Amino acid sequence: MKFPTRALLAASAVSAILLTTAPQMAGATVDATDTQAHHSRQLAKVRAATERFRLPKAAIKSGYVATPTCVQLPGTGGMGYHYASPSRIADGVLDIRRPEVLVYVPTRKGLRLGAVEYFQRDADQNLGTATDRPSLFGRPFDGPMPGHEAGQPIHYDLHVWLYKRNPAGTFATWNPTVTCPAGNHH
Repeated sequence: MKFPTRALLAASAVSAILLTTAPQMAGATVDATDTQAHHSRQLAKVRAATERFRLPKAAIKSGYVATPTCVQLPGTGGMGYHYASPSRIADGVLDIRRPEVLVYVPTRKGLRLGAVEYFQRDADQNLGTATDRPSLFGRPFDGPMPGHEAGQPIHYDLHVWLYKRNPAGTFATWNPTVTCPAGNHH
């Protein structure tokens, strides 16, 4: 995924913050059904908060910056176009209602919101450690991973396919049903 230079510079200046949303009750066990219901309620909150971004123009109006390239991995699937919020990346605070990145997928009617992505800078910038791995929805983020382009820091990310069904799963990185236009992908 590519980030605009502004977003990369902002992300480089921020330290990562840990946040887990799994229920934490001292001395109590959490029933799997309760946990699943909790995560379903969280996903409903994300959908309610991001519904207004169905079209890219709403994201741009809210300060998200479009990347010019559609992301695809031949034989695996695609992601689409990433719209990153430099201010969300810079503040370093995970908030399920305010994802750092919105992912738009190509459709016959133009770009439509397919997924949201949470992004956190790795605090120590060391690929060999993961003591600061964040999690949301009871899922650990992918990473740490190197930046995908020059200037992007080592980071963690988590994709949530709320608007485009993903046969690989709601939290899978790649969606096998997403393809990029010829000549406009990497």
